Amino acid sequence: MQHSDAELLAFDKSAHEDWDEERAQEALNSEDGKLYRNHLHIAMHLSQWAERETERTKGDDTDELRTTGFVHALEEVAAHLRQADYLPGSDFLGPV
Repeated sequence: MQHSDAELLAFDKSAHEDWDEERAQEALNSEDGKLYRNHLHIAMHLSQWAERETERTKGDDTDELRTTGFVHALEEVAAHLRQADYLPGSDFLGPV
């Protein structure tokens, strides 16, 4: 499914401490724009997954506690994908 750039960037940016709109636009317009759009699509999927997990485990104390860490991890990876941290040449990745 194809999403417009506006759809891919339609998320709560206030939850992203390091969000930089200019950096996102530069990434979209760069030679890695296709890869970045793929990252945004993956981030969208991870966020939806986190929401489903949160809803699924409501009211189950044991599952809720375990899920809290899992959901946090999904949200962190989604944030890094959205912030272009995993694009080639990013300082975030460093040497592999």
